[in-house]
Amino acid sequence: MAVTMNDVARAAGVSLKTVSNVLNDYEFIRPATKQRVQDAIAELGYEANLTARSLRSGKTRMLGLVLSDLSAPYYAELASRLMKAASQRGYRVLVEQSDAVADVEVNALQGPFRQLTDGLLFTPLVMEADEIAARLGKKPLVMLGEHILDPRFDLVTMKNEEAAATLTTHLVADGRRRIAVIGAHPEESGGTAGLRLNGYRRALEKAGIPFDPALIAPCEWRRDGGAAAVAGLLDRGVEFDAAFGLNDALALGAMHELLIRGFKVPEQVAVAGFDDIDEARFASPSLTTVSPGMAEIADRSIALLIDRIEGQETADQGVHVEAGFQLQVRESAP
Repeated sequence: MAVTMNDVARAAGVSLKTVSNVLNDYEFIRPATKQRVQDAIAELGYEANLTARSLRSGKTRMLGLVLSDLSAPYYAELASRLMKAASQRGYRVLVEQSDAVADVEVNALQGPFRQLTDGLLFTPLVMEADEIAARLGKKPLVMLGEHILDPRFDLVTMKNEEAAATLTTHLVADGRRRIAVIGAHPEESGGTAGLRLNGYRRALEKAGIPFDPALIAPCEWRRDGGAAAVAGLLDRGVEFDAAFGLNDALALGAMHELLIRGFKVPEQVAVAGFDDIDEARFASPSLTTVSPGMAEIADRSIALLIDRIEGQETADQGVHVEAGFQLQVRESAP
């Protein structure tokens, strides 16, 4: 006969609810109690029937997370924080990498991935708002990022434009007048790249510094992209005294290229980034960057999604949250 949760509860000397809480990894359980339950599970060979449990409750206690590229340091760190925040509420996170492929984004909304989860954290790069609304169904969804700003959807994001303006103003205050932007997309006015470029331009205008399109270096948002963009500027003879990478990977690649070409950072060229990934603190020189409130983004997006799932957040309109940011001044642009 199969071992049941009641068997585990009797063996551990606890209630059925306590066994359930241990299985769902609730945070607030006394370690000794948790250990007794785990010992009883191991001794009896109990295996939870997740399918039956979800059929009875209508809930899987699983959240879906769709990110474009888990190799990107920011997304990797964000995913880790989201998982920890979800665990504190008794939920698990299933992760899907979309690679900005339309079919993957669509399947995340409609396929088995969606069926396995109670709600979705979504960073679409290909799908548009109306397409998402048409496929959304009844399960809650929280958008992450800036690709879609639509009142129909819950959204947790960062203050991209304001933060970029603050960083640019810091560079200007240090006497920098020729600030190259690494990874910008000049044709964009929205989205992450567009908003950060808008903040850069706004800060230049406030300082009375003319915008020079020659200082804009589009590239893929990777370290090698940042290095190649700076190499292109140098090879074309474009003069600049600062490089603003629109994320930290770009800035680190840019700084590497400058250093191997014999430039002194920050004496000749200051370098700054955006995201404050762990590597930024340990680079040599350490990287000045914007900390965009990653912990707040993780905590608030998980809380909002779970509150929707559990019926504690019932507003008809989408809730939009912008996390705070901090300028982290380090050696590369003091």
